[in-house]
Amino acid sequence: MPLEALSLEAWFTVGTIALIIAALVTNRIGADVAMVGGLTLLLVGDFVLGQLLDLGTILQIGPAIRGFAHPAVLMIAALFVVAAGLQETGGMEMIAQRVLGRPKTITGAQLRLMAPVAFMSAFMNNTPIVAMYLPIISDWARKLQISPSKLFMPLSFAAILGGKITYIGTASNITVMLLYLQYLRSNPPWLGALGVTEPSPQTQFWGIACLGIPTTVAGIALILLLSRWLLPTRKPADIAMPEARKYQVEMIVRPESPIVGKTIEEAGLRHLTGLYVTQIERRGNVLPAVGPDERLQSGDRLGFVGVLESVVDLRKIRGLEPATDQVEKVAADRQQRTLVEAVVSRNSPLVGQTVRTSQFRTVYNAAIIAVYRDGQHINTKIGDITLQPGDTLLLDTHAGFVKAYRNSGDFYLVSRVEGTRPIRHERSWVALVILGALVFLLTATRTPPVTAALFCAMAMVVTRCVTGTVARSSINWQVLIVIGAALGLGEALTATGAASSISTYIMAACKGVGVSENPHAMLFVIFMLTAISCQLITNNGAAVLMFPIAMATARGLGAGGAIGVNPEPFVFCLMVAAGSSFMSPVAYQTNLMVYGPGGYRFLDYARLGAPLTVLLAIICTLVAPMFFPFRP
Repeated sequence: MPLEALSLEAWFTVGTIALIIAALVTNRIGADVAMVGGLTLLLVGDFVLGQLLDLGTILQIGPAIRGFAHPAVLMIAALFVVAAGLQETGGMEMIAQRVLGRPKTITGAQLRLMAPVAFMSAFMNNTPIVAMYLPIISDWARKLQISPSKLFMPLSFAAILGGKITYIGTASNITVMLLYLQYLRSNPPWLGALGVTEPSPQTQFWGIACLGIPTTVAGIALILLLSRWLLPTRKPADIAMPEARKYQVEMIVRPESPIVGKTIEEAGLRHLTGLYVTQIERRGNVLPAVGPDERLQSGDRLGFVGVLESVVDLRKIRGLEPATDQVEKVAADRQQRTLVEAVVSRNSPLVGQTVRTSQFRTVYNAAIIAVYRDGQHINTKIGDITLQPGDTLLLDTHAGFVKAYRNSGDFYLVSRVEGTRPIRHERSWVALVILGALVFLLTATRTPPVTAALFCAMAMVVTRCVTGTVARSSINWQVLIVIGAALGLGEALTATGAASSISTYIMAACKGVGVSENPHAMLFVIFMLTAISCQLITNNGAAVLMFPIAMATARGLGAGGAIGVNPEPFVFCLMVAAGSSFMSPVAYQTNLMVYGPGGYRFLDYARLGAPLTVLLAIICTLVAPMFFPFRP
């Protein structure tokens, strides 16, 4: 059916999706708002055309909202909680520290960076992985005296590539596979005639690896090969670090700490941006001018001067704690603790008193762990500092401190420092075991994927790897709303015949160049259309909207009396294509995360992303039919 023969309902659906894409391209409307707005427009159109004008149906309320309860949505929500458990316990950081190494060259840094990031992204949410690596990369760039832009974009691209190695690597993988299983269970006659059966749990989980591994390896190789010419040398957007507020803080090395016996360099204390060790107090003796080869001992009292972000990172290092017994005496649950900045006022009773004699913890139920005084270096221990008006105190306290003292005359300003919950290092192995259990349930058993994900998410909460509050806040509701709304839009594409018509149009266009009967050529076309779509809308939205078109294309490829071809090559290619968000900084969240720190321009992504996308399309077109033949 050519596009000219589309019904009014189908044209309305296509026009609505075009409006969604146009709205997203402007970057003025959020993806969730645009998708839900489009879904609402279809429902209004269905009422007007169906009820008032007595024409055909576009999208009824049932199919429209069914997507929000789709197994893909529930499973992705559960995986956000699993990822939060790994982040809250330091499980991801543990893996990173073991595989990073210490590169000496740009190419070596890129390889050491991309390989572990791609591996971790196969099993974890890639957003926290990229966030964890950002300060490390900043330090590498400074030590290697190169532009961070040579490392930040490879970081994001490696995270995206690695997400295509397993079923749980990224949300779009889960969405496409569950859509395919749902499609199979509807028993379409053409698939029955071909003898296509439901893939095994192992195939569902690892099938994407047949394409994900070669595309990841080839993608990393291409980045290493071409980055010298295609990655520009840019300066980071923010180079004002030396002028940032620097705190003086003391930390003590606990006896059970894994950094005991390691050098300052090996312990990662030189990898924190804007922070340096001023001295070590060891058994009553002060060691000034500490070098990177100094080995740490149990009970060492370390003096640091650094920016707030690095002080926060210090607290996340296992076995390194503030050098004051007041922290443990703060009356608050460990997971309800947070860091707060408070500026001492001129009329505060703290003025003129030392930290030790002020009885700060008794009065305010908070412990002072660092002090900043107008850029001055205070050459004394934290407990002996005499407080002055304007001193900024970094406090370890309870979550209610800000509300309780926001209007107090003791402080000019009180503000909470975000992302400062204590890391539950003692539960990191528990979190990793739960992750292993998830992989086992999805690959070695016939446990429904949603059940396995929900079970492991609940296990993270029950074992206290993550609290219920943090688990709820870790769920990216925008992603879930986009997927749920996109599923409704996909229903409209199928119900109105728009998907079938678009597929027919694509094949007709390909027929003009003599490739419409070639399944490999059509596989390449579907890949590129999906990849381009995910630059304009979200990867999940592109996956959902292209799925019915891919199925219609596979069905229409029959030749010589045959009915269609095996859709599995299209399914797995669709998974890879939907995650190929390389050509635009707004196409994926990790691209946006490195956009500012790398000092990139908008078109910098296309310079490296375009050839990378074409390479992945060629590999998938050639490799997919080898593992998933067109004739099962």
